[in-house]
Amino acid sequence: MMVFKSKYKYLIGILVLFVIRAFLNAYIPLMDKTEARYAEIARIMQETGNWITPQIDYSVPFWAKPPLSTWLSAMSMELFGVNEFAVRFPYLLTTLIIVIIVSKFTREKKSTFLIGFILLTIPEFLLHAGVVSTDTMLSFCVAMIFLSFWRAFHSDRLNYWGYLIFIFIGLGLLAKGPIVLILTVPPIILWVIFYSEYRKFFKRISLITGSLLTLAIAVPWYYLAETKTEGFLEYFIVGEHFKRFFDSSWQGDKYGFVKTQPIGIIWLFLFAFAFPWIQLLLIKLWKNKNQLLQNRWIVFLLLWLLWTPFFFTFSSSLIHPYILPSIIPIALIVEYYWKETKKKNKIIWVSLIFPILIVITTIVSLVGNNLEFYIKTDKYLLKNTDYSNSEIYYLGDKSYSSQFYSKGKIKNITTEQLRDKLNQNNEFNIIIEERDLKNIDSTLLKELKLLSFNNFNGIYMRNLKKPTNNSVYKK
Repeated sequence: MMVFKSKYKYLIGILVLFVIRAFLNAYIPLMDKTEARYAEIARIMQETGNWITPQIDYSVPFWAKPPLSTWLSAMSMELFGVNEFAVRFPYLLTTLIIVIIVSKFTREKKSTFLIGFILLTIPEFLLHAGVVSTDTMLSFCVAMIFLSFWRAFHSDRLNYWGYLIFIFIGLGLLAKGPIVLILTVPPIILWVIFYSEYRKFFKRISLITGSLLTLAIAVPWYYLAETKTEGFLEYFIVGEHFKRFFDSSWQGDKYGFVKTQPIGIIWLFLFAFAFPWIQLLLIKLWKNKNQLLQNRWIVFLLLWLLWTPFFFTFSSSLIHPYILPSIIPIALIVEYYWKETKKKNKIIWVSLIFPILIVITTIVSLVGNNLEFYIKTDKYLLKNTDYSNSEIYYLGDKSYSSQFYSKGKIKNITTEQLRDKLNQNNEFNIIIEERDLKNIDSTLLKELKLLSFNNFNGIYMRNLKKPTNNSVYKK
């Protein structure tokens, strides 16, 4: 087995991992429900030019999240076209920026590339280098708030780092809302209180000027959003930030789906999706437990790391991306203790398990050509069908991937409307989910011709020539 001995082994690893992630960003289709939903919201923004109100469908406002991520994806599609790589490109770029900035906070200069390698071999971080969501931008803003505070606090005088704190609070409010304050302010205050650094805090951090800067960045959009679609603020602030946190089955949710999880599962997510670096971190902390409180940097990173999972411990409405703000301090702590770490090469190879599995899975899907069948997306159904000169429908609620890949052309249709449509003498296409086939009268299915199918759905064409008995597909 090859052993990493190159002087630039970590840099080579970073470049390889970025190339793999970039390839996957272009190769993997947008999947339902979450990623395709955010991609479609961005596509509609790019098409309509409505940069104030994100829309989940034409003229249907999306109140669940602020627009920063949507703006970035929409601008990327404006430059590179409507495709998977373009809609995901801002997240790949943000990941690169994070790697560059965090490398400036390493214990030793020779660890510059190590920190990037650690980050990109953490499954949650590598995953979000190519996932359309709001979590990547929130994590970036959270990281910049913490790192800017550390630099500002340890400067000789008030400087731009102190203002960067508030700039990224403002951007965080545009990325995911007030949660950016919840995830950053308490651990910073706890650190200041623990070390009794009140005077220095108020000397280095310009609260009044900084707060005005935050308001100048965030308030204009919130004002315009409420003005354009009245009711947004009540739904977003009260519903999304309080009712959702305490009630996973919140009935007022306009867009989501039930994500009920056992209380405390956030810790299991952290242990699973930060493998193997979180396990190494625990070993290092235990070995240095007697000196931990004397090391202000490590305590600061631990408060940053632990606060997010602690906060979400008491919520049952969560998903694994919620651990993303904790990933960067994991990498920084591991790097801090890396010099005295033994069996470094073995640890490196273990950390490559997840990226290697991704490569193997990709190769298998390319060779076996089975990605089209098993992945939950309607891209290939639409790709393999010529619907340019006919109407296209989705029985029931259309999927977000079908909206994105049809560029908004697909429409919902009920079973009764399908019956009426079949009585008309015109051609059309329709996507039907497998689970809905049993609810459709067999006489209706005989008038539809199966064109393509996957493990979840099939696309049919209205056959104007003659009925067919091949309309019900089997697996």
